[in-house]
Amino acid sequence: MVTWETHPVTPDRFEDFADVVNPNRRASHCWCLSHRLPSFQVEELGRGSRERAMRSLCEREHPPGVVTYRDGEPVGWCSIGPRVDNPKLAASRLIRPVDDLPVWSIICVVVRGGHRRQGVTTPLLEGAVAWAASEGAPAVEAYPVDPVGEQMDLTMAFVGTRAMFEKVGFEVVGTTAAVASRMPRLVVRRDLR
Repeated sequence: MVTWETHPVTPDRFEDFADVVNPNRRASHCWCLSHRLPSFQVEELGRGSRERAMRSLCEREHPPGVVTYRDGEPVGWCSIGPRVDNPKLAASRLIRPVDDLPVWSIICVVVRGGHRRQGVTTPLLEGAVAWAASEGAPAVEAYPVDPVGEQMDLTMAFVGTRAMFEKVGFEVVGTTAAVASRMPRLVVRRDLR
């Protein structure tokens, strides 16, 4: 029997997050900041260190996401939080709000190497949505692609696929002007009201 748990990435869980997204602890790695903050804010927050910048985000009222554990081992990361807490997304001209609902947004989903294609994304997304609901989110959005038989560039896989989100109750509510792997990105939403 497999046990799944999902927890926000608070400072005491930072190493678990790092084990999923950057197991080799490369300083120049994304650290899930590239699609969240402009470079000058990363620099200010981390005083030259991307890792330190992400650690700082983990100390905020709304940590930058959740880590999912399978039988106690960290196996997945989901960047989720209020859309307004993601300056790059909030200012995006390519991924515009569908309406004025103060949604929470998923901007990145990562399954740890060695654990892919083992059913991690469903409990990861369910756990992320449950955490957002417990924090009062009225809805959660994501901005995946719909590959429909096309090959997806693995460097862009962090955006997820339409099928992956529909499996856990998200519905397509709009389109964007953004692309990933030369494919248009959709707006999918799960209403929590």
